[in-house]
Amino acid sequence: MGPASTDSPRMLADSPHSVPAIETRGLCHSFGGGEAKLEVLHSIDLKIERGEVIILMGPSGSGKTTLLTLVGCLRSVQTGSAKLLGQELLGADERHLMNMRRHLGFIFQAHNLHNSLSALQNVRMGLEVHGRASLKQWRVACENTLKLVGLGDRLHYLPGKLSGGQKQRVAIARALVGNPDVVFADEPTAALDRATGQQVVSLLRRLADERKTTVFIVTHDHRILDYADRIVRMEEGRIIDSTTAVQDLAE
Repeated sequence: MGPASTDSPRMLADSPHSVPAIETRGLCHSFGGGEAKLEVLHSIDLKIERGEVIILMGPSGSGKTTLLTLVGCLRSVQTGSAKLLGQELLGADERHLMNMRRHLGFIFQAHNLHNSLSALQNVRMGLEVHGRASLKQWRVACENTLKLVGLGDRLHYLPGKLSGGQKQRVAIARALVGNPDVVFADEPTAALDRATGQQVVSLLRRLADERKTTVFIVTHDHRILDYADRIVRMEEGRIIDSTTAVQDLAE
């Protein structure tokens, strides 16, 4: 897989590749306060290395998405340690969280495309978080990334003219166009048929193998487990199991 653009995002100065992509220790989180306080994460210890593909599974309400939003800098860490690319997130202000998000890509079940924008223009929005410098060569970067996901012939199509799988691939291209260090995907295959879902996850697997991008997938989809390096399971806000994909499929 070739690069989506000629420039990769600047690595954090004190974040060498030997540092885990994600590491949490005693991470807890709750919503509400007083008698209405609801604890949703309980002392989460998790380490994810650079270039790993991790699938996080568990029943609804087990805390999977909350964990993703914390290590993905979408929510402030309350208690415990959470490090992303070597940077501590506990106590981080919004400016620091925003700077960290420039190293990340996000894929969600709902593709969240702008219906009035073409595929090319939707992908361009993935570069805006990186500032003006990244937009200088935006067309080349966006075209290359859409070709990467198999949509080189759909550059100027509006979302209304694309299939569900094609829309999701545009969303993936938007997440990848900035060459992120970590990709977070929340139920990326839930709305896709088996073949399209496997194509999506296969692309993320290649990204990890060829660019050493870390991929963190939250899913209920058992059809994609063999694309992961590890399967992590949660129940009631706790990690109860972590196995390699080979071990998991053998059981």
